[in-house]
Amino acid sequence: MGLGILASRTIRPASRLLQSQSSNFFLRTIVSKPELQSPESAAVSEPEPPTQILPPRNPIGGARVHFSNPEDAIEVFVDGYAVKVPKGFTVLQACEVAGVDIPRFCYHSRLSIAGNCRMCLVEVEKSPKPVASCAMPALPGMKIKTDTPIAKKAREGVMEFLLMNHPLDCPICDQGGECDLQDQSMAFGSDRGRFTEMKRSVVDKNLGPLVKTVMTRCIQCTRCVRFASEVAGVQDLGMLGRGSGEEIGTYVEKLMTSELSGNVIDICPVGALTSKPFAFKARNWELKATETIDVSDAVGSNIRVDSRGPEVMRIIPRLNEDINEEWISDKTRFCYDGLKRQRLSDPMIRDSDGRFKAVSWRDALAVVGDVIHQVKPEEIVGVAGQLSDAESMMVLKDFVNRMGSDNVWCEGTAVGVDADLRYSYLMNTSISGLENADIFLLVGTQPRVEAAMVNARICKTVRASNAKVGYVGPPAEFNYDCKHLGTGPDTLKEIAAGRHPFCTALKNAKNPAIIVGAGLFNRTDKNAILSSVESIAQANNVVRPDWNGLNFLLLYAAQAAALDLGLIQQSAKALESAKFVYLMGADDVDVDKIPKDAFVVYQGHHGDKAVYRANVILPASAFTEKEGTYENTEGFTQQTVPAVPTVGDARDDWKIVRALSEISGVKLPYNSIEGVRSRIKNVAPNLVNTDEREPAAFGPTLKPECKETMSTTPFQPAVENFYMTNSITRASKIMAQCSAVLLKK
Repeated sequence: MGLGILASRTIRPASRLLQSQSSNFFLRTIVSKPELQSPESAAVSEPEPPTQILPPRNPIGGARVHFSNPEDAIEVFVDGYAVKVPKGFTVLQACEVAGVDIPRFCYHSRLSIAGNCRMCLVEVEKSPKPVASCAMPALPGMKIKTDTPIAKKAREGVMEFLLMNHPLDCPICDQGGECDLQDQSMAFGSDRGRFTEMKRSVVDKNLGPLVKTVMTRCIQCTRCVRFASEVAGVQDLGMLGRGSGEEIGTYVEKLMTSELSGNVIDICPVGALTSKPFAFKARNWELKATETIDVSDAVGSNIRVDSRGPEVMRIIPRLNEDINEEWISDKTRFCYDGLKRQRLSDPMIRDSDGRFKAVSWRDALAVVGDVIHQVKPEEIVGVAGQLSDAESMMVLKDFVNRMGSDNVWCEGTAVGVDADLRYSYLMNTSISGLENADIFLLVGTQPRVEAAMVNARICKTVRASNAKVGYVGPPAEFNYDCKHLGTGPDTLKEIAAGRHPFCTALKNAKNPAIIVGAGLFNRTDKNAILSSVESIAQANNVVRPDWNGLNFLLLYAAQAAALDLGLIQQSAKALESAKFVYLMGADDVDVDKIPKDAFVVYQGHHGDKAVYRANVILPASAFTEKEGTYENTEGFTQQTVPAVPTVGDARDDWKIVRALSEISGVKLPYNSIEGVRSRIKNVAPNLVNTDEREPAAFGPTLKPECKETMSTTPFQPAVENFYMTNSITRASKIMAQCSAVLLKK
């Protein structure tokens, strides 16, 4: 016999006695607090205290309010506290400034207001009923009450409705422990519900290999729908049906193909949308969080690496308004499983039979030190990979220079790239500054696959201000209105001469922005193309004292720092004539150009393309295992932080080269990472100023006139496969699935 039946038999005689005494008496306690049983009568019976202005409280989350015009400030009262907010603020925003946290499910600060969930109900003086604070504009003198019995009972009622069809999946739900519904039902909900009907169920949707759906848990907040259409720029999700048959899904059976699709996992307030690769792997309280940055592209998105022991379990975004806001690309979020596959863990030497055998560090470095003295200085070549940090590139350059060679460069920087003036390879507007532009000219770049977060800024600007976008390059897909002007340099000539129809829009623009893709750096006529772009900029007032709209979008995390440090290829034939090649994580080098008799050293963390040509392998640490400095495409310097220990016998890149220099007889004069940074300070001081953006000091006016002519060859895509661009993503099983499923034509 259950406890519930025993309790009911005990209570039944007492209830019959009460009914016999008074037929009008009704005993039923629903709410958890006695004063909420009749909030209207409680409000009437209690005399209203005199209005008392209390001192201000700290805003929620350290929020700050900027008044562009002090005359636009209005004063409202939140629970008796006076607070000044700008005109246009909602009641919910005013409460946050006043230090009051209002519960919400559908409201998100970066999405449009929907007002679906009604969880944010508050009481406003002279209003006949509670109002939804997320959709109600704050008015001068408004008196807002967030803690009254009416507001509390309204929230309990809303929560009761939300939980009516929500399954009891918390023990098996991946959102458990970081679920808004859990937190707010504990803080604002009742301790019981009145619904005894069967819960409804919804068929799960297949959104692809990244997002797992359990749509029965969905509370129809429509955050994912608004994110897909407003931020990701794709119309993949929508609301179907009415009433109890209402559900979120795709209109027809299809996958979510956006490069930002993983962000719906973060904004979903319940467990309806979760990470498919992370499903049932760990609970959030088991994980160690490390705040670091991403190196999969040149944006440098701020991320948090969650690890358990030696393994990276997941990557989620970190707020940075100037770079990635609070979004990250799918490649950044899901490439982490590549960090544990195909790793190099021990130094290895290739035997005479062509097979690798593991050796000690002393033996491996001794072999390299012997060989490097048997070749001429001009036959020594060093190539840094696209994931290299500034410290390792500085040490590699010093080492190769001390051996008597100038042949040291970074992937992506072709022969003769001009690095004397920083404006010619940085995003001079800054990533956040793109929001002030009213027209964009994209030259040889596809931001959607080259830098997804820069593309998200452009999409945001186009939606907010109807900015026009013109594109010169091969046919490509954009998630905003874009006019394809042409495919190659001929179109640039027309625009530079003022003969193209797009010139009128450029002339009339207040803040025009030109974005040039770094893929053009590998063309033989790059100087002529950049000269043509600069003439377009001068003719259309793109570069002014108050606005610099001439931008270059780099491809790799190491590119900006490499150009600052002077890692530039001097000769096109350097690789073909080399006898000693040192590849520091360089996997995209054309190994077929390396002579058969050349000695190749590969230093890196993954057994990728270049390993098969190596004579000696030196294992290095990945970006999640070391402290390193990176500069993003706008010149913003950031540092990675070690999240997990190194794999096997791997070492940091700069330490390996420093040890090799000592064995080779050209000992470098630093023994610590601080010493390396002191050396960097002499070469590129901006790389030492962490978390600061150093803009370019000079513009195109100092550049000499170009005598070269442009070829008629059309521009080519710089990125063929968004999901496989470096050694980590190529080792990732998740990225392989995305490449196979989402890029299938």
